[in-house]
Amino acid sequence: MSQPETGELRRQLGVRDAVVIGLGSMIGAGVFTALGPAAGAAGSGLLLSLALAAVVAYCNATSSARLAARYPRSGGTYVYGRERLGDFWGYLAGWAFVVGKTASCAAMALTVGAYAWPGQAHAVAVAAVVVLTALNCTGVQKAAWLTRTIVAVVLAVLAAVVTALLTSETVRAARLDLGGDITASGVLQAAGLLFFAFAGYARIATLGEEVRDPKRTIPLAIPLALGITLVVYAAVAVAVLAVLGPDRLAQSTAPLTDAVHAAGVPALAPVVRAGAALAALGSLLALILGVSRTTLAMARDHHLPRTLAAVHPRFGVPQHAELAVGAVVAVLAATIDVRDAIGFSSFGVLVYYAVANAAARTLGPDEGRPPVPVPLLGLAGCLALAFTLPLHSVLIGGSVLLAGAAVYGLRRRTAEG
Repeated sequence: MSQPETGELRRQLGVRDAVVIGLGSMIGAGVFTALGPAAGAAGSGLLLSLALAAVVAYCNATSSARLAARYPRSGGTYVYGRERLGDFWGYLAGWAFVVGKTASCAAMALTVGAYAWPGQAHAVAVAAVVVLTALNCTGVQKAAWLTRTIVAVVLAVLAAVVTALLTSETVRAARLDLGGDITASGVLQAAGLLFFAFAGYARIATLGEEVRDPKRTIPLAIPLALGITLVVYAAVAVAVLAVLGPDRLAQSTAPLTDAVHAAGVPALAPVVRAGAALAALGSLLALILGVSRTTLAMARDHHLPRTLAAVHPRFGVPQHAELAVGAVVAVLAATIDVRDAIGFSSFGVLVYYAVANAAARTLGPDEGRPPVPVPLLGLAGCLALAFTLPLHSVLIGGSVLLAGAAVYGLRRRTAEG
């Protein structure tokens, strides 16, 4: 049997495309799914948790941008960890990203189903995965164009919702006050859950091999995407808290829908449901892109089956990797619960960024090293948030990472033997 063609990917994405792909990953990931579980952990400290998650995300984004500019290849922190810290740490980062973000893909697919057709959420989720995987296989530019359209519509929906909530008679500023139910562990746990919403800027770095002028584009696109997302999240969180309060928000499985009903504008509820489904579609589209590129990079180095490194000669995309990722996500979307997926995904991605910060710390002054406190704060923040997530998320995430490390060890021993 002939070996698959494993050529280079095409550099087609500019700054605007990269920013939009980052926004598409982040906007859909958190506004409609993570606010409720985070409020359950932090109570009235939700906004503190959002700020903490944003600080850690900023450190991670800065470290990732500097590394991506130096190593503009597919794979993100898998590549950076391998180049700066050694093969094992690169492998561990890649493994954490692939398994964590595969869970994110399933969570986003289920969000599409829950909002689009609640009675058939799993079936709709699987259908969404199949359609978007097929689209990704035809070229990254088509995915970027669709993401741009989705982001524009979702931002318009969120602007309408925030305006309606903040101008309603049910708004109470007292609901934003920091009450007595705040604990440090609760704030940290909520920040870890909210970090799920900020992690989409990794998509820009993992697409490094498909970005034009990466040394300029990536360091510009990552902070832009993160900054816009933070403004959007803060506005939505303030508006929903002011209407529902932390207790009702914690109990809600559809916070924005419940908020517009409570604010006396139920006519917006169908718009919110459509916007949520569309946002989750955009996030799912970008997530599949990112996971497949890391899979490609690991397959090139024989950590995954070599056939996954194949690049389609016409479309210039890692078609085998995208089909494999789509198949696994479809199975998960048919079987798992969205809230469990969020916690597990957060753990894996926080470990991934811990490696990124450790790698960035080794950059020299002539290699674009970030300010010294940034990677140190990012590393400490990632580890703190990862191990204060719900216990079952830590146990499952830790077990999956240990299993990956064991496979790596067996493979090395076999190769050396």
